[in-house]
Amino acid sequence: MANSFDLIVIGSGPGGYVAAIRAAQLGLKVACVEREHLGGICLNWGCIPTKAMLRSSEVFHLMHRAKEFGLKAEKIDYDLDAVVQRSRGVAKQLSGGIGHLFKKNKVTVVMGEAKLAGKGKVSVKTDKGTEELTAKNVIVATGARARNLPGLEADGKRVWNYKTALMPPHMPKKLLVIGSGAIGIEFASFYNTLGADTTVVEVMDRVLPVEDEEISKFAKKQFEKQGMKILQKSTVKSLDRKADKVIATIESGGKSDTHEFDTVISAVGIVGNVENLGLEELGVKIDRTHVVVDEYCGTGVEGLYAIGDIAGAPWLAHKASHEGVMVAEKIAGKSVHPIRPESIAGCTYCHPQVASVGLTEAKAKEAGYDIKVGRFPFIGNGKAIALGEPEGMIKTVFDKKTGELLGAHMVGAEVTELIQGYVIGRQLETTDEDLAHTVFPHPTLSEMMHEAVLDADGRAIHF
Repeated sequence: MANSFDLIVIGSGPGGYVAAIRAAQLGLKVACVEREHLGGICLNWGCIPTKAMLRSSEVFHLMHRAKEFGLKAEKIDYDLDAVVQRSRGVAKQLSGGIGHLFKKNKVTVVMGEAKLAGKGKVSVKTDKGTEELTAKNVIVATGARARNLPGLEADGKRVWNYKTALMPPHMPKKLLVIGSGAIGIEFASFYNTLGADTTVVEVMDRVLPVEDEEISKFAKKQFEKQGMKILQKSTVKSLDRKADKVIATIESGGKSDTHEFDTVISAVGIVGNVENLGLEELGVKIDRTHVVVDEYCGTGVEGLYAIGDIAGAPWLAHKASHEGVMVAEKIAGKSVHPIRPESIAGCTYCHPQVASVGLTEAKAKEAGYDIKVGRFPFIGNGKAIALGEPEGMIKTVFDKKTGELLGAHMVGAEVTELIQGYVIGRQLETTDEDLAHTVFPHPTLSEMMHEAVLDADGRAIHF
C-alpha cells in the first residue's frame, strides 16, 4: 500500500530527520511528517541561525579590536538587516539540504499536521485534505516551543520570543532579557555586542544556572565587563506595554522597582509540543508537557517512541539526533545502547563561550564522590594569548579513588569545540592518568585541557 510504512516519523527537526534517514539507510520504508519547515526549530529558528548572527557580532567585536592586532579599521558599523538576511540564508540553505537528503535516502515527506489516530495509524491534515498513514512503528519528534509566562507573553512588537529576536523589527537601544539560560544569554550577548544597553534578569542565584558555579561566576564577570547588567535572584513581576517602550516591574532583593526598556526578550524556558497529537488517547504518560519515556525512548505503547525535546532534558539538538539514530537502529533490529544524559555536552555560544559535560563540582560532592579538581586559566596558554583571548578557564572534576573523569567545565574562546575531547574521554572511560599520558599538540588551546587534568594531581606545568 502506498500509505503503509515500516516507520512514520512525526517532526523533521534534528531528532526526526536523523531518525528517518538512519531508518531508511537500514532498509526501512519511511515517511516523515512535517507541519512547517524541514529541519524543525533548531535549523530554521534555533541553533543554526542564532550561531550565524552570533558570528556576525563576534566579527564586529573583533573589528573594534583591530588596533590590538596591528590592523586598521575605520568607521566600523553594522547593517542589522544584512546580518539577519545572512542568518536566514544559512538556515534556508541547510533546510534545503534536508530535502535533498530525504530524496537521496528515499524518505517520503508529507507536509501537514499529524495526529495519532490509533496504534500504528497517523492522520495528516494537508493542504489537499486528510491523508491516512499506517506503520508498525511511529516516532514522535515534535520538539518544543518557547514558554510564555502570564503577563510576560511575547507580542512580536516590544516583547519578543526567540523568533522575533532572530528577525527583529528594530534594533534595541535598551534591552531587557528575562532568563539567563543558553537562549537568553546568547541573545543578550548578541545585542549587547551590537551596542544595546542590556539587562539580564535571572530568578536563580546565578547566570547560566545549570553550569558549574565557578564557571557561572567567571562568565558573569566577563558579561559585566562588556557592559551587561546582571540581576540575580530577581523576578520580572509585570510588563506595562506602551507603543514605544515597556515598563518592567522587577523584584530584586525584596524590593520592587520599575525600569524602562524599549525591547524585552522573554527566554524563560520551553514547553513540549504534546498537544493535539492523540498521545493521551493511546495511554501515553505526559509529565509537565513532556512525554515520559524509558531509556530506549519507548512510551510504553508498543511501537510508539518519543525523542528529542518532547522527551525531556537535556533539551539539546545533538541529544535528539543521537536518540533518533538509537531508536531507528532498535526498530531495525540492531543492538543499541541507551543514552547517557550525563555524558552529553552542553554548549552556550555567548561571548565568552561556555561548555560542559558531566557532573559539576557541587553535584559530584552531592553524589558522594571523594573528588579532586583541576583548573587551568587561558592566560597560561600561548595560543590563547596569540589569539588575543586570555580570559577563560578550564576545570576538571575527577573521582579521587578511581581517576574517573566525572565532569569538565569551560569558559572562554572556542570551548564549544574543545569540550568534545572530554566527551570522548568519558565515553571511553579514560582516567586522569590516561589523559595525563596523552600528547596534546602545540600551540593549541587544547593544551589547556591537558594542564587542567595535570593540575588535579598538582602537576600543571605552565601555571
